[in-house]
Parts: sequence; structure tokens; C-alpha cells
Amino acid sequence: MRKKPYPRNSDIVEAIKIVASRYPFIGPEELPFKVVEILEDKGFFTGHVTDKRIWRLYAEAVKRGLIPNFLEVTIKGEKNE
Repeated sequence: MRKKPYPRNSDIVEAIKIVASRYPFIGPEELPFKVVEILEDKGFFTGHVTDKRIWRLYAEAVKRGLIPNFLEVTIKGEKNE
């Protein structure tokens, strides 16, 4: 049996994008659970994917303009701060 791969940061950002499109009215408290769920569905090992890592990547993606701030959370350094 082969080990499941660890998700890269880009894989987590892609999962965040999927969450944004599938669940547009999701609450901030649900984001990490949905991201982990999507990563597991894609066959990744999510044992080391923490809420902190997901939120860091969410904030970076919003700052870089890859995704809109669909959760409307405050992010330091965001252009519209």
C-alpha cells in the first residue's frame, strides 16, 4: 500500500478556491474543516495541515489577489484595510 502524499501550499490554496466556489456562504469557522475535507477527497494525507497554515495561505492568497476575501475577515496588509 502506498503512502498518501502531503499537500503542498499550492494544493491547499486550490482547495480554498474550491471551497469559495462550492460554498459561497460558508462561515469562517467552517473553512478549515471544508479545506481538509476537499484535500482528503483528493487523496492527500492531512495529518499535518493545521488551521493556522490554512488561514496563513488564505491571507496570502487574498493579498496577492488570487481569491477575493469571500469570508470578509480582516487581514493585515490588505489593500482595502
